[in-house]
Amino acid sequence: MEQKFKEIIAQYAKVPVEEITDDKKFREDLGLTSLDFMSLLGELEDEFDVEFEEENAATVFTVADALEIMKNLTEGE
Repeated sequence: MEQKFKEIIAQYAKVPVEEITDDKKFREDLGLTSLDFMSLLGELEDEFDVEFEEENAATVFTVADALEIMKNLTEGE
């Protein structure tokens, strides 16, 4: 899951997947706009069949934050 997750992020950030590390911030480090970020969350929801709650999305700043929420959502099924 983590590899596919990072591949999707790399497509939006337009950087090699090898550069997607857990400490990268979506806006500052990867250059995603708010629209890019919301589109990314939508694609992650579709790919992994989960739903980000609005309060969860508001707490996502880094790749690690998003991955932690994704793991919790997929384990909760």
